[in-house]
Amino acid sequence: MAAKAYPLMPAPTTDQLRDNIDKGRTGEKVSMPDPATVPLGTDAEAGGNPPTPKERAMDVAATPGPSQARVVPGGMVYLVLVFVLALALIGIVLLAAR
Repeated sequence: MAAKAYPLMPAPTTDQLRDNIDKGRTGEKVSMPDPATVPLGTDAEAGGNPPTPKERAMDVAATPGPSQARVVPGGMVYLVLVFVLALALIGIVLLAAR
């Protein structure tokens, strides 16, 4: 399960957790960088309570692996986006022609 997403990392750092999520290894999202203003773990660290190794290990245990989530190839996402935009453009043109 989560062992596939985090091989050899019983308690990864918050940077490693975020990197694995961004690369789609956990199955939580497709492989795409997250333009978050505040990266994962920043609030806890700024508050003086960074996650302990035990808490990070609990997060790893609770994280689904890629086989548990629906995996969408990156190129397919763009193809669907282009298709939807093309349909919207056709609809706008047809409405404007009336």
